[in-house]
Amino acid sequence: MIPIVPADSQATGSAPAVQRDITHYMRPGTLQLAALPPLSLYVHLPWCIKKCPYCDFNSHEKPGGELPEKRYVDALMADLEAALPLIWGRGIHSIFIGGGTPSLFAPEAIDRLLGDIRARLRLEADCEITLEANPGTFEKDRFRAYRQAGVTRLSIGVQSFNDTHLAALGRVHDRAQALAAVEEAAQAFDTFNLDIMYALPGQTQEQVGQDIATALQFAPPHISIYHLTIEPNTYFAKYPPAIPEDDTAYAMLDHITELTGVAGLDRYEVSAYAKSGHRCKHNLNYWQFGDYLGIGAGAHSKLSFAHRVVRQVRFRDPRLYMDNALAGHALAQDDEVARAELPFEFMLNALRLRHGFGLRDFSERTGLPLTAIAAALQQAEAKGLVERDFARVRPTQRGFDFLSDLQALFLSNAQ
Repeated sequence: MIPIVPADSQATGSAPAVQRDITHYMRPGTLQLAALPPLSLYVHLPWCIKKCPYCDFNSHEKPGGELPEKRYVDALMADLEAALPLIWGRGIHSIFIGGGTPSLFAPEAIDRLLGDIRARLRLEADCEITLEANPGTFEKDRFRAYRQAGVTRLSIGVQSFNDTHLAALGRVHDRAQALAAVEEAAQAFDTFNLDIMYALPGQTQEQVGQDIATALQFAPPHISIYHLTIEPNTYFAKYPPAIPEDDTAYAMLDHITELTGVAGLDRYEVSAYAKSGHRCKHNLNYWQFGDYLGIGAGAHSKLSFAHRVVRQVRFRDPRLYMDNALAGHALAQDDEVARAELPFEFMLNALRLRHGFGLRDFSERTGLPLTAIAAALQQAEAKGLVERDFARVRPTQRGFDFLSDLQALFLSNAQ
C-alpha cells in the first residue's frame, strides 16, 4: 500500500532535484525533534500486465518482451546507496514491495533485491517484509519461492471473487485464479493479506457478503477493505460506471465489519481488519507518522531530522527513473514540510487508527507543542468526532464514519 501524500507535479519532468548532502538536512531549523521515529523501506516495482481502469497509482503496462529486471534492480540499488547518508545508522522496521504488480518479477529477482538491501541496511530482527501479488500472475509454487527469498508476508490483490465484478474492474484474473492464489498463499505464509473492494458497479449487499464469506473460508489473518472510488486521471474518471449510492455503500461496510468481527478480525484502521498479532507493521508506521524511505519509480519518502521533516519523490516514468538513478540523481522533488502543515499531515494519518494516537507521539513525531492542535481538538470534541483524556485522542464512531470531516478540522492549521 502506497501512503497518502501530497500530489506531485514535477516527478514526471526531466530535470532532477538538486542533490543535497547530509549537512543541508542537519542545519538549524524551527523544529525540535527529540528522537527519530521508526524507519520503513518502500520499494516500488511499477509494471502491470495492464492498467486497471480505476487505478491512479504509478503503474505502467508491461513492455513487450522481458521485464528489465536486472537494470531496474541495479537502479534501485544506486538509488538506495545515494540515500544512505540520510538514514545512516538507522534500523529498518519493515519493507514493503509494492506496485504495479511486484509478482511479475521472478522470485530470483526478488531474492537478489532483498539480498542487496540486506547488504546495505540493518534490518531489525523482526523486520516485516511484504510483497504485493496479483492472482493474474500466479503460478504454482511461485509464492513459496518468494517465501524462500525472504518475503514474510504476502498481500494479494483479489478485489472480488465474482467474475462479473472482476471483469467490470478490468482485472486480469478470474474467480478460479483468485481462489487458487489465496489457497497457495495460505499454505505458504503464516501471515498474508487479501485486498477486497466493495461498492462495485452493479454490486448488491448479498454479493458483498458472498465475497467476504469466500475470503473468510481461507482464515486470512488480515483483510484490507477498499471502497471503489473514481479517481481523477483514470479511465473510470472519463467513463464513470454506475456505483452504489453512499447509503448503500455504508450499509455494505457495516455488513463487512460485522462478518469480519464474527471471524475474529478487528477493525484497527479505517480500511484494515486483522487477527491478533497480524496487524500490518508497515502500514501502521505510515499511520503513526513514522519515517519511510521510498525507492523506485515515483516512490515517495518522508524522512525526519533533528530540525525538519522532508518529503521526496522519485521520477515516475520507469525509463527516466532508471536513467537518472543509475546516474546518481533519482530525486525529482525534495521539499521540507512547512511547520504549519505538520498538524494536518499528522492527523491525516493518525486519525485513521481506531485507537487514535498518544499526545506525546504528536510532539515527538512533529517537533511541535500540543498548543498547535489544541483549538482543533476542542472543536472536534465538541462535534462528537473524538474522545480524549490526558494521554490519548481517539476518533469516536461518528469520527470514524465522517473521517474526512474530522481530518479537515486540522487543515486550518496549515492555512
